[in-house]
Amino acid sequence: MPWIETVPYEEATGKLKMLYDRVKGPDNNVDNIMMMHSLRPHSMEGHMAIYKYVLHHSGNTIPKWFLEVLGVWVSSLNECNYCVDHHFAGLKRLLADDPRADAIRVAIETRNVDAAPLDDAQKLAMEYARQLTRDPGGMKEDIVIRLRNAGFSDGEILEINQVSAYFGYANRTVLGLGCSTKGDILGLSPNKSDDPDAWNHS
Repeated sequence: MPWIETVPYEEATGKLKMLYDRVKGPDNNVDNIMMMHSLRPHSMEGHMAIYKYVLHHSGNTIPKWFLEVLGVWVSSLNECNYCVDHHFAGLKRLLADDPRADAIRVAIETRNVDAAPLDDAQKLAMEYARQLTRDPGGMKEDIVIRLRNAGFSDGEILEINQVSAYFGYANRTVLGLGCSTKGDILGLSPNKSDDPDAWNHS
């Protein structure tokens, strides 16, 4: 049970019902992280907008599976098992290479990024995400220069930054309100990247 009151799908009315219908998955399932916002639907609307635009937008050029890697990594650093479980399931589905996905998860869980089956640029992006998560006040321009030298465009550096920052927010929403995966369908996401307003999970 979450630590605050939430409104189930069956009892939702008005704007909350409209938003639930926008974000729901199969069988009217609404992820618990979204249900945490049910007493303030406007904050759910803001959460879903930034989630969709940061992680599931056609304007991104970094592969979505790797953005999910960053999400799992930040969530693991924050000890947010809810987001780790959800987004690892999504990563595994997108990558379509179970042994590689499992090896990435082991590297994340053991904090051994060097062991991950990723290229050097992707490992550097994970280092950026680690620094931003663990020591945001200690960030220096040097790592941005290193990311640029590794082949990331400035727009892609922004993607790395925004995904890392978003998961810091999502993790704190989950951990601060006692959100669990009970009743959730793991791995669903708003997959219509070419339509920013399509929030339904599949």
